[in-house]
Amino acid sequence: MNYTVAERLMRYVQIDTEADPSSSSTPSSLKQKNLSKLLVDELKSIGIDDAEMDEYGYVYATIKSNINKKVPTVCFCSHVDTAPDCSGANVKPRLHKNWDGTDITYPDDASLVLSKTSHPYLTQRIGDDIITASGLTLLGADDKAGVAIIMSLAQILQENPSIAHGNIRILFTPDEEIGRGVDKVDMKKLNADFGYTMDGGERGHLEGENFSADACTITFNGVSAHPGYAKDKMVNSQKIAGYFLSNLPKDILCPEATEGYQGFVHPVSTNGGLEQTTVQFIVRDFDTKKLAEHEDVLKNLAQKATEQFPGSSFNISVKEQYRNMKEILNKNPHVMQIAEQAYKNAGLSPQLTNIRGGTDGSRLSFMGLPCPNIFTGEMAIHSKLEYVSVQDMQKAVDVCIEITKLVAQQ
Repeated sequence: MNYTVAERLMRYVQIDTEADPSSSSTPSSLKQKNLSKLLVDELKSIGIDDAEMDEYGYVYATIKSNINKKVPTVCFCSHVDTAPDCSGANVKPRLHKNWDGTDITYPDDASLVLSKTSHPYLTQRIGDDIITASGLTLLGADDKAGVAIIMSLAQILQENPSIAHGNIRILFTPDEEIGRGVDKVDMKKLNADFGYTMDGGERGHLEGENFSADACTITFNGVSAHPGYAKDKMVNSQKIAGYFLSNLPKDILCPEATEGYQGFVHPVSTNGGLEQTTVQFIVRDFDTKKLAEHEDVLKNLAQKATEQFPGSSFNISVKEQYRNMKEILNKNPHVMQIAEQAYKNAGLSPQLTNIRGGTDGSRLSFMGLPCPNIFTGEMAIHSKLEYVSVQDMQKAVDVCIEITKLVAQQ
């Protein structure tokens, strides 16, 4: 059966695929496979015979070349899971056709209002068909809009052999929202030369750079003693951590005071007791070299904190999380050039933007698949106000078609 991109999205979001950060399995929640299995069935129904889901919930498929020359194999990738920040169960999508610009309210929560005032991008989408949830859940357009776009691309190319294209690989991943989206990708099986994640926001945005990221753990060591006999003996590690946290930068180098290309250090959790307290940080910057500078700031503050508590000590450890995909894309400029031209061919002026976060495309880039990020229209993500414009999704499908044409011309 043929579905529009809107129909696909509204069907997919009703399948609960919320990721579970407390689980160590892949996928982190078995229910993600329910959507992956449906996608395989739909791909096979339109003639993509090699569509398969592996044991980890990854979907691989090939739209086979219809030209007589060898050209690069391009991959389109989206993730099936939704964020655990907000419930993704029992999503009730609502279509607001030809939206007139008035505030959108929610039948299941009268306190929620989606307005142009609080969401300025909506001023550009008056007259579009807007999809929201009902007020109790997120919508799941992040990233089921991307999934719907790729599935629509597959359907169009299968039904229109006059559109010349080389081999196109489809990849749907689980667990992107908890940072494990490409942990189990079989790059040999994927067998693509470069790719594009479909997981961006505003129409026309093209993202070719993202934060480089480290995880930093600082452990403060105190001295334990019975509280009734602790005079001149006890050193409470929680107080050391509290002193340290109170001296973190407040006007610079923190998420609440940075934007654009500015990096930050951010404590995400604190756990401990009398003898030992651990503070977990994420460290972010677009310039990878600056991560070490930010970590030195934390080290110096930790040193000053322990100096205030004689007998205490601290340990610091750093773990690499991901790196700025621009480092790879700069070595493969054709990947961005193709995308920019595809935007123009689809009637858009590409707006090169950065991602103040991570993306599957970043990790795929460093795994050998240069992979920038293309818009889908998903907005207000991870919240009950999440929405998407159907016309944004349709335009993203147009961009994908233009990419396949350009690659075929190489």
